[in-house]
Amino acid sequence: MVDQVRSDQARAERVRVLVVDDEPQILRALRINLNARGFDVTTASSGAGALTAAGQTNPQVIVLDLGLPDIDGFTVLAGLRGWTDVPVIVLSARTDSADKVQALDAGADDYVTKPFGMEEFLARLRAAVRRGRATESSEPVVETDAFTVDLRTKQVTRGGVPVHLTPTEWGVLELLVRNEDKLVSQRDILTHVWGPSYGTQSNYLRVYLASLRRKLESDPTTPRHLLTEAGMGYRFVRS
Repeated sequence: MVDQVRSDQARAERVRVLVVDDEPQILRALRINLNARGFDVTTASSGAGALTAAGQTNPQVIVLDLGLPDIDGFTVLAGLRGWTDVPVIVLSARTDSADKVQALDAGADDYVTKPFGMEEFLARLRAAVRRGRATESSEPVVETDAFTVDLRTKQVTRGGVPVHLTPTEWGVLELLVRNEDKLVSQRDILTHVWGPSYGTQSNYLRVYLASLRRKLESDPTTPRHLLTEAGMGYRFVRS
């Protein structure tokens, strides 16, 4: 009885991963590798099965293939984002940059193309789990003297009036707000929002930070909350 209780407790402490893919060999490989490294793995081979399993198991991270037999992976992602902020790693054979951008704009946290190296994939999985834990512990509503960010509802207001942000603008702002007072490197933002292949495209950030400042800062030319650390990255400060 004691051994069973300890076993149940150990299982409860394991990170819950939902792997969604219609290729049996990939499901098997990921299940074996993740179980061997202490993850609690649930698998699904269809979009409908993924949505059902996500609701039943409340995973802490989801690995999602785009090419599913019944529901397109983008539809599954949209369905998930309707009720959960769980980190989602897209795992797909699609290498076109447009698919990567679409997935990240739709709410994916990372994009891994097939074939992939297991060690790199596991590193990305661990990073997604860490981000998810930071999200769970973060303050849901962050107020500054200029604007308010509701992390739970993904809404931004300025003077009580809703501010429209594009999905990419929200992705940048959310990452900075969730790392309040911390320097977030250019590479980290680019990788998180646009994907690993955009890690050096710092011109993307200048454009989007300028847009965010115009929409949110009282004086965009002298920002108080969305700060640039020259040559290193950006920082959000509340006051």
